[in-house]
Amino acid sequence: MSQHAIWTSFRSLTSDESVKNQRLKSGTIYRIARYATPYRISLIFFLATVMVDAVLVVTSPLLLKRLIDQGVIPSNSEVVTQMALLVGLVALADAVFSLIGRWFSSRIGEGLIFDLRTEVFGHVQRQPLAFFTRTQTGSLISRLNSDVIGAQQAFTSTLSGLLSNTLTLILVIGAMLTLSWQITLLSLILLPIFLIPTKWVGRRLANLTRESFGLNAEMSTTMTERFNVSGALLVALYGNLDSERKAFSTRARKVADIGISIALLQRFFFVALTSIAAIATALAYGVGGWLTINKEITLGTLLAIATLLVRLYGPLTALSNVRVDVMTALVSFERVFEVLDLQPMVKEKSDAKELPYGDLDVSFEDVRFSYPRAEEISLASLEGTAKPEVVDSGEILKGISFLCKPGTLTALVGLSGSGKTTIASLIPRLYDVTAGSIKINSLDVRNLKLANLRSAIGVVTQDAHMFHQSIADNLRYSKPDATESEMQRACEAAAIWDFISSLTNGFETIVGDRGHRLSGGEKQRLAIARLLLKEPRIVILDEATAHLDSENEDLVQKALGNALIGRTSIVIAHRLSTIKAADQIIVLESGAIKEVGTHEELVAKGGLYSDLYDRQVLG
Repeated sequence: MSQHAIWTSFRSLTSDESVKNQRLKSGTIYRIARYATPYRISLIFFLATVMVDAVLVVTSPLLLKRLIDQGVIPSNSEVVTQMALLVGLVALADAVFSLIGRWFSSRIGEGLIFDLRTEVFGHVQRQPLAFFTRTQTGSLISRLNSDVIGAQQAFTSTLSGLLSNTLTLILVIGAMLTLSWQITLLSLILLPIFLIPTKWVGRRLANLTRESFGLNAEMSTTMTERFNVSGALLVALYGNLDSERKAFSTRARKVADIGISIALLQRFFFVALTSIAAIATALAYGVGGWLTINKEITLGTLLAIATLLVRLYGPLTALSNVRVDVMTALVSFERVFEVLDLQPMVKEKSDAKELPYGDLDVSFEDVRFSYPRAEEISLASLEGTAKPEVVDSGEILKGISFLCKPGTLTALVGLSGSGKTTIASLIPRLYDVTAGSIKINSLDVRNLKLANLRSAIGVVTQDAHMFHQSIADNLRYSKPDATESEMQRACEAAAIWDFISSLTNGFETIVGDRGHRLSGGEKQRLAIARLLLKEPRIVILDEATAHLDSENEDLVQKALGNALIGRTSIVIAHRLSTIKAADQIIVLESGAIKEVGTHEELVAKGGLYSDLYDRQVLG
């Protein structure tokens, strides 16, 4: 039996049989067919090469029979030469068709992977922020990698294997029956002896492989969490290095032990298959030899049957588990469709408008908001949780109404959980309001084009995120075509240029994972430079100086002063001393507006704001 045939049998029998019990949703097959439509010509040619290859599998043994019976035995050198040339041409044709088939297969497979990955990636990016707060990143990446690759195999290895094995089996059995029905029946009777031990090995290997994947996933998660800057800092400050090492070592040891078991079972599998195939071949030679001596078959027939026998068990074994192979591919497709079917809660209308040029105002009109439930925004299979979450957030915002006039500064203050960040998230439509409306220049944000709306808004949070790229790359994320002089002007306005110019590599300096090579103040000022480069007409600052020391806060406040000039600004403030100059201060309590006024008015009023301010001053 050839190594390829053994590997085909091994891969088929070690598939996870649990997929057989899964029920596909209606319409899945039709959706899958739609993805094949752009590749239908390539698919036809690919399947044609598979069919030709299956015919060539039978051709060589039949040519061998003629070479022996009509060439070697009667000493006909002309026939020997002709048959030898034909065998060589068949082998060459087999190689050529194999290469052509591989080209079409890779073209179809890689094209499908590209189509599915780009579609899933684009679809995931349109999901609301709440989706990412619930989803395990590793599970989502697995859909883009493992499941997408598993799905494309439906059109390559699974479909071609089904067609090739079926056609090969029909042709091989047909040819063997024509040559000797006795040897053919004997070979088929031996099939259960061939399948029973390999099925047992296959189930055992599938279980071990599944356990190994689980342990490797746990180790991968551990490394991802411990090897980023924040995780490494937490381990250094709170962790026990010995217990960390032992916990990891325990999992690694289990993986190693499983690897040894898998290696031994694989070897047993290959030895068992080759041994049984060898026994079948020996019986064929024994029975065939007896038939040859008795002149019932020719020597060429015997050799042809022995050659065909080698090519019989591989397709038989693969087809015995074809349902698992097909379902594995289809389930992978369904897992990809599961992500694509998760509709974004924030959608753009077909007749969406664009914002007018010039200054912009922002108004909240009786806005109410409750966070969406888990089943509305996520998938349990992506959250890594066994139990569905049914907790209702309740109403976070309760009838919020206020107006931010063009070019003014509005400050939002209140205790933690009062709804400040939620208000900031609703303006760029990271979420949509439950009731009421948010308008910009009298246009409901739900009626605006998303890209146009968000291009007009610049946001700086208390922990500004930076990609593990250069300073220039992080700046250009807000304006891809920004020139170096534009970046320099933005950095000067953000009070970060002196620092950047002092670096050996300047703008090409890598900021590190999440910007951890920068100090808190440097990262915040770089984030402000990124905002300035975008030139937004509305600025939202979510406690941008909350965790900075006084020196860095002074620098950031100076940068913020430049960022807010001439722009409609909404600032969430932790330190009330930084918003004394605000045109209006909105005081929130439990999702409702408690007070509105200037700093002086609210202090003089002696209400909640005055109480909060007094606490900070006394502190």
